[in-house]
Amino acid sequence: MSDDEKTADAASDDMKRKFREALEKKNSRSRQGEAHLDGDSSVHGTHGAVTKREFRRKSG
Repeated sequence: MSDDEKTADAASDDMKRKFREALEKKNSRSRQGEAHLDGDSSVHGTHGAVTKREFRRKSG
């Protein structure tokens, strides 16, 4: 390996490390809140048109 390849690998590893740290920091922030998985939604079904939509070609 030449010196150029070694410095390119070191720069690449340093960049990967920085991105990994930033991602871990971002993910740790989003995990602090509650999941609210036990909450019940106020929407329990659909409303409006119950029939299947019918598509017709224009005549004329």
